[in-house]
Amino acid sequence: MGLETITQYLPSWVAPTPAFCQIVTGMLVILVMLHVILGGCAYGIMLERKLSAWMQDRVGPNRVGPAGLLQPIADGLKFIMKEEYTPRGADKVLFMIAPTLIMIPAMISFAIVPWGGTLELSQLPFGLAKTLGVEGITVRLAGAVVNVGMIYLLAVASLGVYGVALGGWASNSKFSFLGGLRASAQMISYEIPMGIALLCVVLAAGTLDPMVIVERQQTGSWNLLQQPLAAIIFYTCMLAESNRAPFDLAEAESELVGGYHTEYSSMRFAMFFLAEYFHMITGAAFFSLLFLGGWSVNPIGALLPGLDLPAQGSLVMGLLHVGVMAGKVFLLVAFAMAIRWTLPRFRFDQLMKLAWEGMIPASILLLAGVSVMVYLGLETWMWVASLACLAVIWVVGPMLPKQANPNQRIPMIGSRFSPLRDSTVRTAPTNPVALDDSAIPDPRQGPLSIH
Repeated sequence: MGLETITQYLPSWVAPTPAFCQIVTGMLVILVMLHVILGGCAYGIMLERKLSAWMQDRVGPNRVGPAGLLQPIADGLKFIMKEEYTPRGADKVLFMIAPTLIMIPAMISFAIVPWGGTLELSQLPFGLAKTLGVEGITVRLAGAVVNVGMIYLLAVASLGVYGVALGGWASNSKFSFLGGLRASAQMISYEIPMGIALLCVVLAAGTLDPMVIVERQQTGSWNLLQQPLAAIIFYTCMLAESNRAPFDLAEAESELVGGYHTEYSSMRFAMFFLAEYFHMITGAAFFSLLFLGGWSVNPIGALLPGLDLPAQGSLVMGLLHVGVMAGKVFLLVAFAMAIRWTLPRFRFDQLMKLAWEGMIPASILLLAGVSVMVYLGLETWMWVASLACLAVIWVVGPMLPKQANPNQRIPMIGSRFSPLRDSTVRTAPTNPVALDDSAIPDPRQGPLSIH
């Protein structure tokens, strides 16, 4: 029975049309990349443990399997065998679905990421193109080809705050509740400069289509070179949205025990834990798409044309595109892990001050500069807008009014810094040993140590 005989019994929407081939390709990309990212989350935890061990001159996990490569599997089994615990007085329904509400946005946001360029189905191996009847059809290596992909990104990314807020509130714990409030305020605040930085890229590219944004960087130059200030703001907000240090105020162990997931255990806690790494990997993929040219390997394509990977090609070229994207994501995730083990945690008032008094005004100023450059038709000189914004911040910043110092010493009545009126405060040492500055104290003054 030939192909023509088979297709005549199939519905019309199953015919090998370009639209149907794109849908099938998108489903395959989503299925493959979902499992790849989930595996990346598991081994990303091990990578962070290894990197932190290297930075602290330790060994790290090396017991389970050769060189510790089976450690993520052991961790997964540990989570599965732990006891499921629901605290007394908790809202059981919200307590159960909160981990799902934070995991689902992270798992669906990567659907619009173009992991590669355009695939020519006529170059499929083993004569599959002729057998399937897809000769002359091209598809994009993306889960979903959406013209307004950047709006989809902002819409989905904003949903993660519901899982954090509900997880903290439904636990019936003041520590979890405070952690949920902190995380909610942090995520909502940093979504504003992230959206404005994203708008700067969209305005310069003139499109909301992720594939076109990558193609514009291939023919020109990477946005990391054209808009470095927007790249810094976006990456910083990405860390804050993922609750990564130094923005992990929701999990400040010294203050909140474990933040919004203090009362969670077993696989529910594992879902919160995996969501952090899933957000980090997805955010790194979006950063690669917006500022590192996607699968491009030539950051200055306008000056050195012809030295980049072709945007359209065979299956081998598509796999090469995916490999380049995966390499960039790996480096960005490793850099985020290095930041965690390098910088100390912000205090919460410092974190909110950085967003509302620093990054939001700077991003608005940058958006105005990008708008002027686009209006004047100077897209190739977009880096001038970033330098101009930095100059304005450097000159005008010290002239702006400052709030009172929140760290000023508060006098306590009766202390030696604020003694009572008409009272005498003795600040000198009273122990005779402290008054003697000799190298070897007199034995008559007592023993040197009781140990």
